[in-house]
Amino acid sequence: MKVLITCPPMLRAIDQLRHLFEEKGIELITPNVVQVLTEEELIAIVPEVDAWIIGDDPATERVFTAGKNGKLKAAVKWGVGVDNVDFKACEKLGIPIENTPRMFGNEVADMAIAYFTGLARESYLVDREVRKGNWIKPPGMSITGKTVALVGLGDIGLGVARRLKGFEVNINAYDPFTKLSATEAGVNQILKFPEALADADFVIITCALTPSSYHLINETSIGLMKNGVKLINVSRGALIDETALVAALKSGKVSGAGLDVFEIEPLPADSELRTFEQCIFGTHNGSNTKEAVIRASHKAISLLFGFLGIN
Repeated sequence: MKVLITCPPMLRAIDQLRHLFEEKGIELITPNVVQVLTEEELIAIVPEVDAWIIGDDPATERVFTAGKNGKLKAAVKWGVGVDNVDFKACEKLGIPIENTPRMFGNEVADMAIAYFTGLARESYLVDREVRKGNWIKPPGMSITGKTVALVGLGDIGLGVARRLKGFEVNINAYDPFTKLSATEAGVNQILKFPEALADADFVIITCALTPSSYHLINETSIGLMKNGVKLINVSRGALIDETALVAALKSGKVSGAGLDVFEIEPLPADSELRTFEQCIFGTHNGSNTKEAVIRASHKAISLLFGFLGIN
């Protein structure tokens, strides 16, 4: 039996996990993946394996159909986000699949706070300049009493809310699917987006990418924000229309952005976003701690073995 793994964090920790497969007589297929494999690369390899642990790859109907026509029996999406996986195709093809939710709420929330404080005090810019030999002292922003628009109250959003309370900020939250009250969520109020968006000094995005949330942050919604707002996204890149964000950064409408994710990943070399010193960029790495990777990988392996009938 062969299992394909295309999730980069899990691949980097594979030496700690390999024995779990070897004990079951399973051969691991571990290609060199920087971010994702292409659809064509997947179509070539997925039919040759019995099961697949998916990262952020384009797990499309074409890929699953090719797999079904080959040996593929089951799949697991490593991590929380499922926007890259065609679950309906799996259902149609009879391929059991599941993701691993509630694995990284605290870790990604920690990263959101790093961007939050970094943008407020321009600590990342100071670091860059000191390394160049410059000694700069930009005036930062006091955080206490500011207002945060928190978009999304899932596991990550709730983790961000818990952390933000220690900064004594006001939190306006947005989540049409939450069943929590504002008190239960640890926020000041839960509103319908984009109500009161103009009150926010920071907008932090932690919601899932769905057809309804695609480009939620666009020219129109940015236009409703106050001048000089700071924007943070630790969820999915396509939640922000990057063309609109570039325009807002040029005009000063958005004074800075902390982006762990982008519409195209890795961020293209010619992306105009690279020209803005007031931005902090990540590598879609918010969930990647040693502890969380092992925790999520064990969950993914357990689910996969269950699908395959392996005890």
